[in-house]
Amino acid sequence: MAKITYVTSESVTEGHPDKLADQISDAVLDALIAQDPMSRVAIECLTTTGTVIVAGEVTTKGFADVQTIARRKLKEIGYTDPRFGIDCDDAGVLVAIHAQSPNIAQGVDKEGAGDQGMMYGFATTETPELMPLPIMLAHRLTKKLAEARKTGAIDHIGPDGKSQVSVEYHDGVPKRVSTVVIAAQHTDDKDEDTLKQEIIEEVIKPVCGRFLDSNTKIHINATGKFVIGGPEGDTGVTGRKIIVDTYGGVGRHGGGCFSGKDPTKVDRSGAYAARWVAKNVVAAGLADKCEVQLSYCIGVAEPTSVNVDCLGTNKVEEDKIVAAVKKHFKLTPRWIIDTLQLRRPIYQKAAAYGHFGRNDPDFTWENTDKAETLRKECGLAARQAVKAVVEN
Repeated sequence: MAKITYVTSESVTEGHPDKLADQISDAVLDALIAQDPMSRVAIECLTTTGTVIVAGEVTTKGFADVQTIARRKLKEIGYTDPRFGIDCDDAGVLVAIHAQSPNIAQGVDKEGAGDQGMMYGFATTETPELMPLPIMLAHRLTKKLAEARKTGAIDHIGPDGKSQVSVEYHDGVPKRVSTVVIAAQHTDDKDEDTLKQEIIEEVIKPVCGRFLDSNTKIHINATGKFVIGGPEGDTGVTGRKIIVDTYGGVGRHGGGCFSGKDPTKVDRSGAYAARWVAKNVVAAGLADKCEVQLSYCIGVAEPTSVNVDCLGTNKVEEDKIVAAVKKHFKLTPRWIIDTLQLRRPIYQKAAAYGHFGRNDPDFTWENTDKAETLRKECGLAARQAVKAVVEN
């Protein structure tokens, strides 16, 4: 008898208030890095009914017109109608930004970490992206929901939305989707029954079809309606969707968010590096799963710890894998930034639908360029590409 377990992950659309805040924070970051790659940025955003507040610390030679950036991002996402809780033309945008503390700067100037903390990276052979299946399905659902809104495949829906997917595993192998949850903001004149049927046909079946069966439970706008949404229904804050941003609750999380932070902040660069390491370990065929933990002290370049855990799936001695990682990944903030080319305006597109598992050449932390080196270092013969448990 197979052991049956369940893993649930969620995602949100780019119009979710928290994701709106993340994207505005990263849009400001991108604007400054584009002008001055050495910019030091720590930007937070809060949004509520008709209002966006942008605050934080910045040291830069560039200039960001935060009012214009925030309104442009609202328009790009689709907040052009006040019925959805905020609109790009009439929203109030308040700005409170000051210079970074020189106490922090003196440590970073010596190439030390911009903060203390621990970061995790994770990879698994479950999907071709070497990501857990539940979070990949959750992201695809919210992206598909946003696409249906933008193309008009489903009319009278707003930018705010969420998904949740529960996957049933048999002896650790994903077999079926047991439950799908969708919340989609809509206008008051949208018929709920019509909306539910459209979401099933236009969103759920195209994404989850092969994993659905007659016993799959589907919940769409389970309260009955979702008219009051966006910042009017829920205050949005930068950094509140850190599990959506990473692995959907599979593996651990250090607690630090990514958005609004330049790469000297190891909450961001360290987490990207940890994913890079974990993905290369798995891509090398050294393990079916890998979790990497890094930790740093503010102002100190070398990580205070590097831990690699293959969760019992390693194909060679784990000590060999750890030694190979430490030999071929220097993992100081400066080395990470330079090697992954993180001083580029690439961040706002990462601020919705996850920072990992994305097929984008700008997301250098998704490269498996060290896999062959790790494989040889650990004494494994050359092999074919790792085959995913679940193909796309």
